[in-house]
Amino acid sequence: MTAGRRVITENKDWSTPPKYVEAVREFFGGTIHLDPCSNRYSIVNAQVEYCLPEHDGLRESWNFPTIYVNPPYGIDRERETSIKDWLRKCEEANRRYQAEVIALVPVATNTGHWKKYVYGKATAICFLYDTRLRFLVEGKDGGKGAPMSCALIYWGRHFERFFQAFIRFGAVVNVESLKGVVIGQDNHNHQLELELEL
Repeated sequence: MTAGRRVITENKDWSTPPKYVEAVREFFGGTIHLDPCSNRYSIVNAQVEYCLPEHDGLRESWNFPTIYVNPPYGIDRERETSIKDWLRKCEEANRRYQAEVIALVPVATNTGHWKKYVYGKATAICFLYDTRLRFLVEGKDGGKGAPMSCALIYWGRHFERFFQAFIRFGAVVNVESLKGVVIGQDNHNHQLELELEL
């Protein structure tokens, strides 16, 4: 993950800490097929890695069995993209290609992109106990934690396996019951409550 995390710092590559990469790889049976927002310091070692500027992960194919996404958290002004575009691609890859997708993202439960691409679309969320997640910065432990809470979001068919793999890292919530429920404006809240009670 590179471009876009400029909200936090300029021109630095932020990478997933090893313990999460290892857990994701293990959950996927040993192979991560695609990392669509890689960087030169990444330790994900996916079979296919898209890395700016040569390959824009939002424009390339996501037709792969397993995908791990640690997207830019800020706004990429040059490409006019933000995290909502990455969450859209995660949901789309699962829906169109039945890809198993895990994304490491900031907890933003009140945002439009969570309402549109997570609630009612994803299978599970692991709210990480690491409230100050320490990303690798340019390949090294940066020392400082992230200024926001983070979560692993899972789009796929194996909730129980996801639960077993990630419960040690945080509170794992099954959100499959939200599929088919209209989520969004305040006038839909009553409908959401009713459907969840059934």
